[in-house]
Amino acid sequence: MTTTPQAALLRSMFDAAIASAQPALCVPPHLPARDAVGRGRLLVIGAGKASAAMARAVEQAWDGPLTGLVITRYGYSVPCERIEIVEAAHPVPDAAGLAAARRMMDFVQDLSADDIVLCLISGGGSALMPLPIEGLTLEHKQAVNRALLASGATISEMNCVRRHLSAIKGGRLAAACHPARVVTLLLSDVPGDHPVDIASGPTVADPTTCADALAIVDRYRIELPPEVRAVLESGRGESVKPGDERLARNEVRMIAAPQMALEAAAAVAERAGYRAHILGDSLEGEARDVGKVLAAIALQAAERGQPFAAPCVLLSGGETTVTVRGRGRGGRNVECLLSLAASLGGHPRIHALMGDTDGVDGLEEIAGAIAKPDTLARAWAQGLSPLASLDANDGHSFFGALGDSVVTGPTLTNVNDFRAILIEP
Repeated sequence: MTTTPQAALLRSMFDAAIASAQPALCVPPHLPARDAVGRGRLLVIGAGKASAAMARAVEQAWDGPLTGLVITRYGYSVPCERIEIVEAAHPVPDAAGLAAARRMMDFVQDLSADDIVLCLISGGGSALMPLPIEGLTLEHKQAVNRALLASGATISEMNCVRRHLSAIKGGRLAAACHPARVVTLLLSDVPGDHPVDIASGPTVADPTTCADALAIVDRYRIELPPEVRAVLESGRGESVKPGDERLARNEVRMIAAPQMALEAAAAVAERAGYRAHILGDSLEGEARDVGKVLAAIALQAAERGQPFAAPCVLLSGGETTVTVRGRGRGGRNVECLLSLAASLGGHPRIHALMGDTDGVDGLEEIAGAIAKPDTLARAWAQGLSPLASLDANDGHSFFGALGDSVVTGPTLTNVNDFRAILIEP
């Protein structure tokens, strides 16, 4: 890939967004006071793509005794001395995650009111803690996860279903810690930053119901195994509700979120002489539709100076969805970017980068990609059809063939999707 000044600036903005959400930076200010432990113990638990890095940040900042267990994605482990790190699969759960989730529930048994449980939760935690409710199996959870991922449901809707099929999510983990005090540190990867939706809210009361979950399943015509549907229809999967006395001593602290990452990227753009405009930190919808809308806004700015005049950068975050119809390699960020590029038609003054801040877009170890004014021309020269690639949900293959993939490796954080569109004068 030939790096242009515009591509380099876009990558610098993406890197700044990721750096702003690094656990080493945002975890220490939110730890409990050292004297709050008193006669009790500090136990550290958690799950998510950033949980291992969060655990290391705790160890480095805490000078007293502690012990713990956290679960992270394969390849996202970091060395810790006092907190055990277990790796498991994401986005489809596996046996390693199941075994670790069982151990975590055992780990928090028989606590006292003097103990403090520090729970480190980040995006991906839902799949990494696949502890099914009694009567269901790991295979049931895997089937439901695959169906949800392909359905086009929003992340909030997917997590509503997951909470009502779990023995650990929807506040159940915090309830198991009772009567200990629970302090949850959240790294948000969901639109709106609602705690109940981050990793399906293992330590947060859940106002939704089994009936809500069943309505989502029916809305998207998701085929469920009979045993799974029975759990929802019977109400057996009901989660821990607001007002439950077992959660009375819970405290939730949001330590990093998409808005913070976008503001860090905006600062980079401003220093380079581009006015930065944050369109929103919680954009949702079908990835290809969001791409078309963003392209229309960018074209209006480039050609008419509305609603923003060039030179400028348009930033957004959130989480789009993909209704899978083809057999391509995914993922949602490159699908959104490919849709945008096709809609721009090779405009000579518009460049864009879209990627996932965890370094993995879909199932690929690729964060995202960059689109340039000559993207379509180079694709056609190679015999690639942008629209055919879009129809096949094959954004990774498209941008990979052009050498325009963005690869970060494990970022050890996760504040969801990042989109930057650079418009030159």
